Amino acid sequence: MTGRRRTRSTFLPALTRPVKALRAAGALVACASLAVGCGVVPGLPGGTGDDPITVMTWAPQDTNTTNKPGMPALALAYARHVNADGGINGRKLKVVICNDRNDSVHAAKCARRAVKQKVAAVVGSYSQFADTFFPILEGAGIPYIGGYGITNAEFTSPLSYPVNGGQPALLAGLGRQLASDCGPVTLVRPDTIAGDELPNLLNSGLEAGGHTDVTDLRAAEDATEFSAQSEQALTRATEDPGKRGCVVPALGDRTNTFMDSFRRDREEYPDVRTGTVLGSVDQTVIDATGGASSPYEGAYITGWYPVETDKRWDGMKKVIREQAFTDTRIDPADAGVQTTWIAYTVLEAVVKALGDGEVSADTVRRTLDDGFKVTTGGLTPTLRWQFQDVLASVGLPRLVNTDVTPQVVKEGQLVADRQGAIDVTKTLQGTENQE
Repeated sequence: MTGRRRTRSTFLPALTRPVKALRAAGALVACASLAVGCGVVPGLPGGTGDDPITVMTWAPQDTNTTNKPGMPALALAYARHVNADGGINGRKLKVVICNDRNDSVHAAKCARRAVKQKVAAVVGSYSQFADTFFPILEGAGIPYIGGYGITNAEFTSPLSYPVNGGQPALLAGLGRQLASDCGPVTLVRPDTIAGDELPNLLNSGLEAGGHTDVTDLRAAEDATEFSAQSEQALTRATEDPGKRGCVVPALGDRTNTFMDSFRRDREEYPDVRTGTVLGSVDQTVIDATGGASSPYEGAYITGWYPVETDKRWDGMKKVIREQAFTDTRIDPADAGVQTTWIAYTVLEAVVKALGDGEVSADTVRRTLDDGFKVTTGGLTPTLRWQFQDVLASVGLPRLVNTDVTPQVVKEGQLVADRQGAIDVTKTLQGTENQE
């Protein structure tokens, strides 16, 4: 084993083998609302029935690592949109934003601020520090709607209502996507405890497609160059001269650093393809690295939702144009922005269902727990959360959206690689080929 052992990863929950071992795994502020007009969309004062509905959205901003400023920015735009139409059931929506700074202390401060402000929910948020913020939310009974899907607790906590399948679904789906088109597959991933689960998840999809397991290459999580891993990956992926191999960099924020080395080294080897998942690469990364001349050209990339050009995103784009036209933080192709849109769609549906009744953390949670179903205009399957859902047996009791969308980069654009989504439920259960 090489490299340093770390217990945290910014992009993958510590899950166990999804085919067999998952069955044995078990269930698995420097925060302040900004000034009016910047960080909080104010509601109108009034009696109980006129009080604003207060929620919080948090995400890391202005850090040296992962930043998701588009998520709180979209939340504010959504609030301006509904408030311009009179609110939800006549009540204004007040959004308090918080910067978790990619830090466990600040994530906890965000959660405590949510409790202090008596928010009805934390909505459309991103934080890798579930071990610090979830106990606080759970103690106060505050639901967490539409987290980004990067922590184990998002798929195990009874207070979590995820709208996507997180990294487990993406990696299982990517494996299925690569199985039919790739020769040898080489994975480059962090040498961390969480990183150790990446090959298992990817293999579940490869095995479902009748493919052999990946070659697993580790790298230090904080490496600043990957020339050795790039050369090893290319050597392994081109071992079979009769089949075009594939290289899968899954290094989170370091994926682009790897691709700098890979771009130079690949010229000395037979042609290979690349594959990864949204979160490591999205349309903004492709644009920033050269578009059609990007090293990601031709890459397979698995996502949670339809591609950004799909008409089902027109409603979100209309809101962005009308309420945040000059806000460069919001990119409709960003998976975080898309997740926030869907999360607020869920919130609005719940509030409408409550009618003239009280809107609080308790009533929102009880509604969601009582078999409430939410449609999202086709962006996801109908969402419905139960305490023991279909993937409870493999340690993912809150994972209710098992659809992923195979995509490919063509002429610098992420486009659908096939019609419709793939349901990876059986892949994660390890029952894909047992019928």
